[in-house]
Amino acid sequence: MCGIVGVVSNAPVNQLIYDALLLLQHRGQDAAGIVTQQERKFFMHKAKGMVRDVFRTRNMRSLPGNCGLGQVRYPTAGNAFSEEEAQPFYVNAPFGIVLVHNGNLTNAHALKAELFNADHRHINTESDSEVLLNVLAHELGETTRGLPLTPADVFDAVRKVHKRIKGSYAVIALIAGHGVLAFRDPHGIRPLCLGRTGDTWMLASESVALEGTLHKFERNIDPGEAVFIDLQGQIHAAQCADAPVLNPCIFEFVYLARPDSVLDNISVYQARLNLGETLAKRVISTVPPNEIDVVIPIPESSRPSAAQLAQLLGLPYREGFVKNRYVGRTFIMPGQSVRKKSVRQKLNVIASEFKGRNVLLVDDSIVRGTTSKEIVQMAREAGARKVYMASAAPPVRFPNVYGIDMPTPQELVAHNRTVEEIRQLIGCDALIYQDVDAMKKAIGSLNPAIKGFDASCFDGVYVTGDVTLEDIVRLNSNRVGGDENQEDTSRLALPNHED
Repeated sequence: MCGIVGVVSNAPVNQLIYDALLLLQHRGQDAAGIVTQQERKFFMHKAKGMVRDVFRTRNMRSLPGNCGLGQVRYPTAGNAFSEEEAQPFYVNAPFGIVLVHNGNLTNAHALKAELFNADHRHINTESDSEVLLNVLAHELGETTRGLPLTPADVFDAVRKVHKRIKGSYAVIALIAGHGVLAFRDPHGIRPLCLGRTGDTWMLASESVALEGTLHKFERNIDPGEAVFIDLQGQIHAAQCADAPVLNPCIFEFVYLARPDSVLDNISVYQARLNLGETLAKRVISTVPPNEIDVVIPIPESSRPSAAQLAQLLGLPYREGFVKNRYVGRTFIMPGQSVRKKSVRQKLNVIASEFKGRNVLLVDDSIVRGTTSKEIVQMAREAGARKVYMASAAPPVRFPNVYGIDMPTPQELVAHNRTVEEIRQLIGCDALIYQDVDAMKKAIGSLNPAIKGFDASCFDGVYVTGDVTLEDIVRLNSNRVGGDENQEDTSRLALPNHED
């Protein structure tokens, strides 16, 4: 899960891309990069770190040109600690192409062999985004064969890309001297939208990047669709997939996206309100509301759901945790005591909201359970009589292979465990989970055009239909952050990391 942006304008775009990346910073904090084009020459700067740290004045001055791309990286495959794997990626033939990618290819391993043996192209990193770039470059070269590039050629190449690659991908690429290309996988798993102001076009992962830079949202890129914006600002679009169907990742609405974004015509904030409404019904069936004194969210993403739940149950809604936004990234180190310490560094309790009360804690999701267990203990230490916990998402029982750094099955607290077994591990007095079908209905009702979601981490159904157990094992072996002595690169390691 990364944040990507592309701009075509008649004015310098470096500051505009920078501003858009700041608005997408929640989608990745591990690395950032910008590339611009001036007179067919690319200018690039990328490095590990947050946007504000990667780009200084001298870096911005070295990014001239009226079109460009940017990315904030959240690594799910490859080497999280390699500067080389920061995006954009570049290849010099044909034409010269730079690319940014949000998602995860499930057949990258097979494609690497194809690229070497059949296409005679070299892959220098472990990143599946470099694989994707080389597949696109090969197909563009095969389509044009030395002739001038036309939009029809671009779309033919994307059609061939769709046939070769599997998984999730929202892509923006800059073709030197020609324009910006964007396309989305045939299931539309990862979001991508288009906006405009005057003569400037912007493509971005979330609508908030458009609105925050004063661009008017035009539309979403359809699943399987490709959009090509030439350097004169003319826009061309074509459907390039044989059987596209919109199955967006439901975890975007549960947790990943900013609440002020609209993805595939669904308000993320309204989706979270709806989840709170359906969760309220589950709470009533487990714990009588008269046995709950107060509803407290675990910051930040759970707040809309918790507020809606409290209102429907007629219970007070209170802030019981304060989040320290200035503590650095959480580290995974040997022994659970270190993880517990990091949770307490990031969250502090307001003891008066807990003392002598039966509290219902609401979280957006429960992944490993380690954080939830510590938070329950913090509530008890603050004087809570009983601690109930509700999750706005269903149990996370399966790994995600489409671009979320979900832990391996063995690390998931809900994997092969009943709700009662999870409750005992976490240590709460009652544990209430969202229902999978209710979650899909609550969010899907906001856009009837969506017939289904990728909810694989909840229901184990992988919408691309090509994911085997062997694929999951192999993808998990490549998952970043698996070494207990390395830095935890997963935003899911602690609720709402760096929102």
